[in-house]
This record gives sequence, C-alpha cells and structure tokens, in this order.
Amino acid sequence: MKKQNIVQNTLIDIGLSENEAKIYLASLSLGPATILQISKSSEVKRATVYELVESLIQKGIVRIEPRGFKRVFVAEPPEKLEALLSIRQEQLKKILPDLSALYNLKGGEGFIKYYEGLPAIKGVYEALLKDIRNGEEYLVVGAQKEWHELDPDYFQNFIERRAKLPIKIRLLLEDSKISQEHKKFERNFNETVKILPKNTKLTTNLVITPEKVVIHQLTTPIMAIVIENQSVIRMCKEFFEVMWSTSE
Repeated sequence: MKKQNIVQNTLIDIGLSENEAKIYLASLSLGPATILQISKSSEVKRATVYELVESLIQKGIVRIEPRGFKRVFVAEPPEKLEALLSIRQEQLKKILPDLSALYNLKGGEGFIKYYEGLPAIKGVYEALLKDIRNGEEYLVVGAQKEWHELDPDYFQNFIERRAKLPIKIRLLLEDSKISQEHKKFERNFNETVKILPKNTKLTTNLVITPEKVVIHQLTTPIMAIVIENQSVIRMCKEFFEVMWSTSE
C-alpha cells in the first residue's frame, strides 16, 4: 500500500471521512489555498469541498485566512489532530456505561461463554471472587486434588482469598487425602465441607453462585464453560442441595 494511502486511511481511522482526509492532505501540501485549488489537488468536487471545509473548520484542523478580497483555507499543523483523538476518547467515555449495560444484559435466557487454557480459567475464578456479593453462597462439587494440582500456588492462594470474603461456602468434594485434610481445617477457610462417596470419580468441577454456573474440566484440554442463566443456576442448585442432603 502506498504511503499516501496509509496516511489517508489513518486519518479516516481517527474520525475523518474519506473526502475530509483528501481535503486535509491537499491543504497541508498546498499551504494557503482557495476552494478551487483544493478541489483540483484533492480530486474532490468543488461543491463537496465547500461543504467539507466547514466541517474541518469545526473540527479545528483547517482555518480561514483573509487575503485581500479573497478567503484562503489553511490546514492546521498535524499536531492538532491529537485533539480529534481526545474528542473521540471523551465520546467513548460518555457511552461506556451504556455499552457496559448492553454487555451485562442477561435478558430472559442469559448466555454461555467458553474458556480454554489455564490462564483463561484463572480469569474465570478471579471473576467469581470479584462478582460475588456479601452473604451469597458459593457452592462447589469437585475433585479437590485434581483442581489444586493444576497450579498449587495459585489455587491455594485463591482458597485463602476466598476465605476472607463474607460469603457462605459449601463444598462437596471427591474423596481424597487432600479433601480429607481440607475438611479438617474447614473452619480456617470459612467453609463447610462434605465428602462424596468413595466410588465417586470426577473429572470436572462445578461451581454455583447466584449469578453463574462454572463447569471446569480438569483433564486435557483444560477448559471451562460459564453459564449465566437463572433457570440453569436454579436447576444446578437444586441438584447440589439433593447431593448435600444425602452426603455424610
């Protein structure tokens, strides 16, 4: 791509129309110029140049200079283009709350997100801690050993940070040495732990909060599905309560 095209496309990216970019570049190269001169240099129709020069003046990147009985148009220094970026940034800030509202909009059916790889999975768990509110429940059905061994330092730190939150944590864990040890110290971690029957073998963790269900596959490929749907959340919570009531 020619350098001229790259420059023109960049001007379009920061908020100019194609013809505005052509007119501004022509004005830069011409210096003080009439509408006719700008039209010829930019290859934009004269009537269009009249209209768009006014737009560029409003944007602060072209100015009018009187020359006797004539008016000429002068491009402002390229540094002035930074002001355009600042305006666009301010405009973006104003609409960010509306965009966030759309992003967080659950609607009647909610939505499903898919994550793959341990770094992405850690982000899912961080979001759980960030989003859960005081007094809410954090429910888990899982294999503590396999979950912990994915990254012992991270998940131990996660447990300790979770313990500091004023939430209600209940865990239904596959029977293992680490699960039994965890049950011994459940009070230290603000948890209530029950051990599943010995023949229970899990390769997936299930986490239930009032806003999300996380299905975390512990075997390769490491992945997670996050479901934000109140019907699914209620169903998973009912299943959890049945298992909880029948576990020792």
